[in-house]
Amino acid sequence: MRFLLTNLLVVVMVLFNLGMPFAFAEESSSLEPNTLTGQSAILIDATTGQVLFEKNPHEKLYPASITKIAIGIYAIEKGNLDDTVTVSKKARREEGTRVYLEEGERISLRNLLYGLLMNSGNDAGTAIAEHMSQSTERFAVDLNAYLKEKVGVTETNFTNPHGLHDPNHYTTVADMAKISQYAMKNPVFREIVGTNRLPWHGQTWETVLVNHNKLLRDYEGATGIKNGFTDQAMHTLVGSAKRGEMELIAVTMKASTSANAYKDVKKLLDFGFQGFETKPIAKKGDSFSEVAVPGNNSVVTFTAKEDLYATVPKGVEPLVELKADGNLSVKAGNLAVSYPLLRHDPPAPATVFGDLESGDTHPLARYSVLTVWLGMNLFLIVFTFSRVQRNKRIRERSLQRRFY
Repeated sequence: MRFLLTNLLVVVMVLFNLGMPFAFAEESSSLEPNTLTGQSAILIDATTGQVLFEKNPHEKLYPASITKIAIGIYAIEKGNLDDTVTVSKKARREEGTRVYLEEGERISLRNLLYGLLMNSGNDAGTAIAEHMSQSTERFAVDLNAYLKEKVGVTETNFTNPHGLHDPNHYTTVADMAKISQYAMKNPVFREIVGTNRLPWHGQTWETVLVNHNKLLRDYEGATGIKNGFTDQAMHTLVGSAKRGEMELIAVTMKASTSANAYKDVKKLLDFGFQGFETKPIAKKGDSFSEVAVPGNNSVVTFTAKEDLYATVPKGVEPLVELKADGNLSVKAGNLAVSYPLLRHDPPAPATVFGDLESGDTHPLARYSVLTVWLGMNLFLIVFTFSRVQRNKRIRERSLQRRFY
C-alpha cells in the first residue's frame, strides 16, 4: 500500500511539473495594456499590416524624433541621393541633437540621411527640407501631402523636419506604424536604419556614428528603426525585428523613461513572436474561380495581384474564402484580413442570331429578315410587271391576226 501511494505521489508530481511550462507559455503569450508604461502602443505584422496589439492607438501625441522616419522615406523617394546639399545658417543653428554641420558645408543627401536616422541630427533634417522644398514650412506641406497619398495617414500633421516641439506637430501610434511599415519596404531606408556604426567625416566633426536605436545591439533579429525624446513628447520608440519569415513593428509613445520605452517595445515584439506567425496564402497570379451566374456554366476567374500573406495565431489554420465582391477573405481566430483580387470575366458568346431561349435577337438577325422581306417583295413586283407585259404582247398579236 505504501509503495502504491509513493508511486501515485511521484506520478502527480511529474504531471504537475510537465504542466508548468505550458501554463507559463500561456501566460507569456498574453499582454495587457496596463503592463506597458507608454501612453499608447501598437504592434503590427510588417508584411501584412495586421494589428496584433494596440493601446490607445488613435490618441494624438507628440512624436519627437520618430518624425524623422517620415522625413527619411520622403527624401529617399522624392530626392536624388547623389545631390550635393549646401548647409544654410538656419540648419547650422538648429537646436537639439546634431551632426554639427557648418554653414556653407557641402554634403550629399545620402550622408545627411545617415546623420538624420542614425544620429538623429536636427540640423540634417533642416538641411534636407530646405534642399528639397526651399523652406521648412513648404517642406511640411509637401511631406503631409505625401504621407496622405502614399501611406494613407489620417491622424498626422507634421510642421517641421525634425520633431522638435510644436503644438500642431502630432501623430498617433496607428499612423506611425503605417509610416514605418511603408518605409521599411524600401531597401535604402532599411539599410540606413539597420546600420549600427558608421564613420562620419564632417567639415568640423570627425567621429563614428553609433545608431541611437539600442535594439540593434540588444534584441535578437532587430532591423531598425528610430527613437525620440522631447520634454513634451517624453520618450518615443519604433522598433522592428525579424525572426524566420516574420517581421514585426512595435511603436510606443509618451513613455516615462527611455528604459521603459525599450521595455514596452521588447514586450510587444516578444508577444508577437511567441503567439503568431506569418503564413503564405497565395502567390502572384494564383487563380480563384466562381460561377458567374447561377444556372450558367460560365466562370469568373480572379487572380492574386501579388504574393499574399496572413498573420495567424500559432497552430491555427486560416480559413480562406473568395467573397462575392472579388475579395479574398482570410480568417484565423480573432484575426482577419481581406485582399482585393484581379477580376477576369468569361468571354462573351459569339452569337449572330441571338439566344432564342432568352428572346434576345442580334441586330444582324433583324436585318436579315428585313432583307429577305424586301427581296421577296421586289421579286413579286418584277414578276407581276413581267406578266402584265407578256399578256399585253399576246393581246396585240391577237388583234393583228384578226385585222389581216
